Amino acid sequence: MIAVFFPTSAPPAASNRCVSDAELVARARQGDTAAFGELVDRHRAAVYRAAHAALGSASEAEDVAQEAFLAAYRKMASYRGEASFKTWLLTIAWRRALSRRRSLVTRWRRFVSGDPPERPVAAGGGRTPEATLIDAELAGHVQRLVRALPARLRDPILLCADGEQTYHEIAAVLGIPEGTLKWRVAEARRRLKDRLVRLGYGDE
Repeated sequence: MIAVFFPTSAPPAASNRCVSDAELVARARQGDTAAFGELVDRHRAAVYRAAHAALGSASEAEDVAQEAFLAAYRKMASYRGEASFKTWLLTIAWRRALSRRRSLVTRWRRFVSGDPPERPVAAGGGRTPEATLIDAELAGHVQRLVRALPARLRDPILLCADGEQTYHEIAAVLGIPEGTLKWRVAEARRRLKDRLVRLGYGDE
């Protein structure tokens, strides 16, 4: 569970469960912390999964998610609505996760012998091809193969792995055209499949 704490000076608001993100954002910008709390509840899973995709560590992902929500709360005045609130929030989380990842890589190189943290295993229903691969005896092979992909292919396929974000949202987070994202995901899948075939999994 991601614990996010906010100021408690604002008066309690009416129920926020049936209102849109846009209305919750408007309330939050007026100091309604309950409205922002509802936005956190709605998007905490997506933010955590995006951070986990970048970092492969539950504890690091939780820290980044917490930082992202706090940053979003402080930056509400700068949100102009060009993208959906969810996309804006995911972009904040992704950039912070990448910054944390660069720091972790430096620490791995200096202090750690062995492999960096594992890549994520998608949870829940609606299994995507990537989530299905990251299972059972294939896990070790897939984790190593995914880590070996160049970042431009690795990051898109990891963000797509849980199937929760749309291509449009992921493209916005990564700052690339949607068509480019789709090509990179397809190319990553092709490379993973080819390498798994060489390891004896699947047909030529």
